[in-house]
Amino acid sequence: MRVMGLRELAVVAPREPDCTSHPEAIAFASGATDLLREASVHATLDEAVAQATLVVGVSAGPREFGPVPELPEPTMQRVLDELVAHPAHRVALVFGTERTGLSIVEAARCQLLCTIPGDPEYCSLNLSQAVQLVAYVLRRAASARTEDPGAGITASSSQAPRMADHAQIEGFLAHFERMLIAIGYLDPAHPKKLMPRMRRLFARARLEAEEIHLLRGVCKLGEAAGLAWTGRPGGSAPPDPETDASLPQASSSSPAGPAPRA
Repeated sequence: MRVMGLRELAVVAPREPDCTSHPEAIAFASGATDLLREASVHATLDEAVAQATLVVGVSAGPREFGPVPELPEPTMQRVLDELVAHPAHRVALVFGTERTGLSIVEAARCQLLCTIPGDPEYCSLNLSQAVQLVAYVLRRAASARTEDPGAGITASSSQAPRMADHAQIEGFLAHFERMLIAIGYLDPAHPKKLMPRMRRLFARARLEAEEIHLLRGVCKLGEAAGLAWTGRPGGSAPPDPETDASLPQASSSSPAGPAPRA
Protein backbone atom coordinates (compact mmCIF):
# COMPACT_ATOMS: atom_id res chain seq x y z
CA MET A 1 0.00 0.00 0.00
CA ARG A 2 2.65 2.48 1.03
CA VAL A 3 4.71 1.93 -2.13
CA MET A 4 1.66 2.74 -4.28
CA GLY A 5 0.71 5.82 -2.24
CA LEU A 6 -2.31 4.38 -0.40
CA ARG A 7 -2.46 5.45 3.24
CA GLU A 8 -5.77 4.41 4.82
CA LEU A 9 -5.81 0.80 6.02
CA ALA A 10 -8.85 -0.71 7.78
CA VAL A 11 -8.58 -4.17 9.33
CA VAL A 12 -11.73 -6.19 10.05
CA ALA A 13 -11.91 -8.72 12.89
CA PRO A 14 -8.16 -9.41 13.02
CA ARG A 15 -6.86 -12.66 14.43
CA GLU A 16 -4.47 -10.67 16.63
CA PRO A 17 -6.29 -7.87 18.53
CA ASP A 18 -3.06 -5.84 18.70
CA CYS A 19 -2.38 -6.27 14.98
CA THR A 20 -1.29 -2.65 14.44
CA SER A 21 1.42 -2.90 17.09
CA HIS A 22 2.25 -6.60 16.93
CA PRO A 23 6.03 -7.14 16.55
CA GLU A 24 5.57 -9.49 13.60
CA ALA A 25 3.31 -6.99 11.80
CA ILE A 26 5.86 -4.22 12.37
CA ALA A 27 8.61 -6.43 10.95
CA PHE A 28 6.58 -7.26 7.84
CA ALA A 29 5.71 -3.59 7.35
CA SER A 30 9.33 -3.01 6.30
CA GLY A 31 9.42 0.60 7.41
CA ALA A 32 5.84 1.54 6.54
CA THR A 33 5.06 1.66 10.25
CA ASP A 34 3.21 4.98 9.94
CA LEU A 35 0.51 3.30 7.83
CA LEU A 36 0.31 0.39 10.25
CA ARG A 37 0.21 2.64 13.31
CA GLU A 38 -2.63 4.75 11.88
CA ALA A 39 -4.69 1.78 10.66
CA SER A 40 -8.22 1.44 12.02
CA VAL A 41 -9.55 -1.83 13.44
CA HIS A 42 -13.23 -2.76 13.07
CA ALA A 43 -15.43 -5.56 14.34
CA THR A 44 -17.39 -5.89 11.07
CA LEU A 45 -17.05 -5.09 7.40
CA ASP A 46 -20.16 -2.89 7.54
CA GLU A 47 -18.46 -0.76 10.20
CA ALA A 48 -15.22 -0.52 8.22
CA VAL A 49 -16.86 0.69 4.99
CA ALA A 50 -19.71 2.70 6.55
CA GLN A 51 -18.61 6.02 4.99
CA ALA A 52 -17.77 4.61 1.56
CA THR A 53 -20.05 5.58 -1.33
CA LEU A 54 -18.51 2.85 -3.50
CA VAL A 55 -17.38 -0.53 -2.15
CA VAL A 56 -15.19 -2.58 -4.47
CA GLY A 57 -14.47 -6.20 -3.64
CA VAL A 58 -11.48 -8.08 -5.03
CA SER A 59 -12.11 -11.76 -5.70
CA ALA A 60 -10.71 -14.54 -7.84
CA GLY A 61 -14.18 -15.34 -9.16
CA PRO A 62 -17.87 -14.46 -9.00
CA ARG A 63 -20.00 -14.87 -5.87
CA GLU A 64 -23.71 -15.66 -5.69
CA PHE A 65 -25.72 -12.42 -5.69
CA GLY A 66 -22.51 -10.44 -6.00
CA PRO A 67 -21.79 -8.03 -8.87
CA VAL A 68 -20.38 -9.31 -12.15
CA PRO A 69 -16.55 -9.35 -11.88
CA GLU A 70 -14.62 -6.81 -13.95
CA LEU A 71 -10.95 -6.48 -14.81
CA PRO A 72 -8.78 -4.16 -12.68
CA GLU A 73 -8.27 -1.51 -15.40
CA PRO A 74 -11.94 -0.56 -16.00
CA THR A 75 -12.73 -1.03 -12.30
CA MET A 76 -10.06 1.44 -11.20
CA GLN A 77 -11.30 3.93 -13.81
CA ARG A 78 -14.74 3.72 -12.17
CA VAL A 79 -13.09 4.21 -8.77
CA LEU A 80 -11.51 7.45 -9.99
CA ASP A 81 -14.80 8.56 -11.58
CA GLU A 82 -16.46 8.12 -8.20
CA LEU A 83 -13.82 10.18 -6.41
CA VAL A 84 -13.89 13.12 -8.83
CA ALA A 85 -17.69 13.18 -9.11
CA HIS A 86 -18.24 14.66 -5.64
CA PRO A 87 -15.83 15.82 -2.91
CA ALA A 88 -17.68 13.79 -0.24
CA HIS A 89 -17.31 10.48 -2.09
CA ARG A 90 -15.07 7.79 -0.64
CA VAL A 91 -14.12 4.39 -2.06
CA ALA A 92 -13.26 1.21 -0.16
CA LEU A 93 -11.24 -1.60 -1.75
CA VAL A 94 -12.13 -4.81 0.08
CA PHE A 95 -9.90 -7.88 0.17
CA GLY A 96 -10.79 -11.16 1.82
CA THR A 97 -8.64 -13.28 4.07
CA GLU A 98 -5.55 -15.06 2.83
CA ARG A 99 -7.15 -18.48 3.21
CA THR A 100 -10.70 -18.06 1.90
CA GLY A 101 -10.98 -14.70 0.14
CA LEU A 102 -14.31 -12.87 0.19
CA SER A 103 -17.37 -14.75 1.37
CA ILE A 104 -20.73 -14.62 -0.41
CA VAL A 105 -22.07 -12.24 2.25
CA GLU A 106 -19.03 -9.96 2.01
CA ALA A 107 -19.14 -9.84 -1.80
CA ALA A 108 -22.84 -8.92 -1.64
CA ARG A 109 -21.85 -5.80 0.31
CA CYS A 110 -19.92 -4.54 -2.74
CA GLN A 111 -21.23 -2.54 -5.70
CA LEU A 112 -18.30 -3.64 -7.89
CA LEU A 113 -16.24 -6.82 -7.98
CA CYS A 114 -12.72 -6.75 -9.37
CA THR A 115 -10.93 -9.90 -10.51
CA ILE A 116 -7.32 -10.32 -11.60
CA PRO A 117 -7.15 -12.60 -14.66
CA GLY A 118 -4.93 -15.65 -14.47
CA ASP A 119 -4.75 -19.24 -15.56
CA PRO A 120 -8.29 -20.64 -15.15
CA GLU A 121 -6.79 -23.84 -13.73
CA TYR A 122 -4.80 -21.97 -11.07
CA CYS A 123 -5.71 -18.32 -10.58
CA SER A 124 -5.25 -17.96 -6.81
CA LEU A 125 -3.10 -15.06 -5.61
CA ASN A 126 -1.65 -14.34 -2.21
CA LEU A 127 -3.35 -11.43 -0.45
CA SER A 128 -0.27 -9.20 -0.68
CA GLN A 129 0.06 -9.90 -4.41
CA ALA A 130 -3.58 -9.02 -5.05
CA VAL A 131 -3.28 -5.77 -3.09
CA GLN A 132 -0.08 -4.83 -4.94
CA LEU A 133 -1.56 -5.46 -8.40
CA VAL A 134 -4.79 -3.57 -7.75
CA ALA A 135 -2.95 -0.68 -6.08
CA TYR A 136 -0.54 -0.51 -9.04
CA VAL A 137 -3.37 -0.34 -11.59
CA LEU A 138 -5.06 2.38 -9.53
CA ARG A 139 -1.86 4.41 -9.32
CA ARG A 140 -1.25 4.09 -13.07
CA ALA A 141 -4.80 5.24 -13.81
CA ALA A 142 -4.49 8.18 -11.42
CA SER A 143 -1.13 9.18 -12.93
CA ALA A 144 -2.64 9.14 -16.42
CA ARG A 145 -5.35 11.54 -15.29
CA THR A 146 -2.78 13.86 -13.76
CA GLU A 147 -1.04 14.05 -17.12
CA ASP A 148 -4.40 14.54 -18.88
CA PRO A 149 -6.85 15.91 -16.27
CA GLY A 150 -9.84 15.65 -18.60
CA ALA A 151 -9.35 12.00 -19.46
CA GLY A 152 -12.28 9.82 -18.55
CA ILE A 153 -13.91 12.24 -16.12
CA THR A 154 -17.66 12.01 -16.54
CA ALA A 155 -18.92 14.46 -13.94
CA SER A 156 -17.75 17.45 -11.92
CA SER A 157 -18.28 18.13 -8.25
CA SER A 158 -20.67 20.97 -9.11
CA GLN A 159 -22.94 18.75 -11.22
CA ALA A 160 -22.94 15.23 -9.82
CA PRO A 161 -25.28 14.32 -6.95
CA ARG A 162 -23.87 12.83 -3.78
CA MET A 163 -24.21 9.07 -3.73
CA ALA A 164 -25.49 7.28 -0.64
CA ASP A 165 -22.81 5.83 1.59
CA HIS A 166 -22.74 2.25 2.82
CA ALA A 167 -24.30 3.06 6.20
CA GLN A 168 -27.25 4.81 4.53
CA ILE A 169 -27.80 1.89 2.16
CA GLU A 170 -27.67 -0.66 4.97
CA GLY A 171 -30.12 1.42 7.01
CA PHE A 172 -32.51 1.56 4.05
CA LEU A 173 -32.25 -2.20 3.36
CA ALA A 174 -33.06 -2.99 6.98
CA HIS A 175 -36.07 -0.64 6.82
CA PHE A 176 -37.13 -2.10 3.46
CA GLU A 177 -37.04 -5.62 4.92
CA ARG A 178 -39.20 -4.57 7.88
CA MET A 179 -41.70 -3.01 5.47
CA LEU A 180 -41.86 -6.17 3.33
CA ILE A 181 -42.56 -8.21 6.46
CA ALA A 182 -45.22 -5.73 7.62
CA ILE A 183 -47.13 -5.90 4.33
CA GLY A 184 -46.89 -9.69 4.21
CA TYR A 185 -44.66 -9.92 1.15
CA LEU A 186 -41.69 -11.42 3.03
CA ASP A 187 -42.15 -14.36 5.38
CA PRO A 188 -39.29 -14.14 7.93
CA ALA A 189 -39.67 -17.87 8.64
CA HIS A 190 -39.10 -18.65 4.95
CA PRO A 191 -37.21 -15.68 3.48
CA LYS A 192 -35.75 -17.74 0.63
CA LYS A 193 -33.42 -15.44 -1.32
CA LEU A 194 -35.59 -12.34 -1.59
CA MET A 195 -33.37 -9.90 0.31
CA PRO A 196 -30.09 -10.95 -1.37
CA ARG A 197 -31.80 -10.37 -4.73
CA MET A 198 -33.14 -6.99 -3.61
CA ARG A 199 -29.69 -6.06 -2.30
CA ARG A 200 -28.19 -6.87 -5.70
CA LEU A 201 -30.88 -4.80 -7.46
CA PHE A 202 -30.25 -1.69 -5.35
CA ALA A 203 -26.47 -2.15 -5.67
CA ARG A 204 -26.83 -1.95 -9.45
CA ALA A 205 -29.01 1.15 -9.12
CA ARG A 206 -26.27 3.09 -7.22
CA LEU A 207 -28.69 5.10 -5.08
CA GLU A 208 -28.14 8.78 -4.38
CA ALA A 209 -28.36 10.13 -0.83
CA GLU A 210 -31.58 11.99 -1.64
CA GLU A 211 -33.11 8.84 -3.14
CA ILE A 212 -32.42 7.02 0.12
CA HIS A 213 -34.51 9.63 1.96
CA LEU A 214 -37.38 9.17 -0.51
CA LEU A 215 -37.29 5.39 -0.28
CA ARG A 216 -37.13 5.49 3.51
CA GLY A 217 -40.26 7.65 3.44
CA VAL A 218 -42.02 5.08 1.25
CA CYS A 219 -40.93 2.32 3.64
CA LYS A 220 -42.23 4.27 6.61
CA LEU A 221 -45.70 4.61 5.07
CA GLY A 222 -45.72 1.02 3.79
CA GLU A 223 -44.67 -0.36 7.17
CA ALA A 224 -47.36 1.66 8.97
CA ALA A 225 -50.01 0.62 6.43
CA GLY A 226 -49.08 -3.05 6.71
CA LEU A 227 -49.12 -3.03 10.52
CA ALA A 228 -52.46 -1.21 10.58
CA TRP A 229 -53.90 -3.67 8.07
CA THR A 230 -52.83 -6.78 9.97
CA GLY A 231 -54.15 -5.27 13.19
CA ARG A 232 -57.70 -4.78 11.87
CA PRO A 233 -60.34 -7.51 12.27
CA GLY A 234 -60.74 -9.31 8.95
CA GLY A 235 -58.83 -6.59 7.12
CA SER A 236 -59.52 -7.47 3.51
CA ALA A 237 -57.52 -4.59 2.06
CA PRO A 238 -54.68 -2.39 3.27
CA PRO A 239 -55.63 1.12 4.38
CA ASP A 240 -55.27 4.00 1.94
CA PRO A 241 -52.60 6.48 3.13
CA GLU A 242 -54.49 9.28 1.36
CA THR A 243 -57.70 8.80 3.37
CA ASP A 244 -56.70 6.99 6.58
CA ALA A 245 -56.02 9.63 9.24
CA SER A 246 -54.25 7.07 11.45
CA LEU A 247 -51.32 6.89 9.01
CA PRO A 248 -48.58 9.51 8.57
CA GLN A 249 -49.46 11.88 5.75
CA ALA A 250 -47.03 13.01 3.04
CA SER A 251 -46.15 16.67 2.91
CA SER A 252 -46.50 18.78 -0.22
CA SER A 253 -42.76 19.30 -0.52
CA SER A 254 -41.73 15.66 -0.22
CA PRO A 255 -43.81 12.52 -0.85
CA ALA A 256 -42.97 11.10 2.55
CA GLY A 257 -40.39 13.38 4.10
CA PRO A 258 -36.92 12.19 5.07
CA ALA A 259 -37.04 9.23 7.41
CA PRO A 260 -34.52 8.97 10.23
CA ARG A 261 -31.40 6.95 9.56
CA ALA A 262 -31.25 3.53 11.16
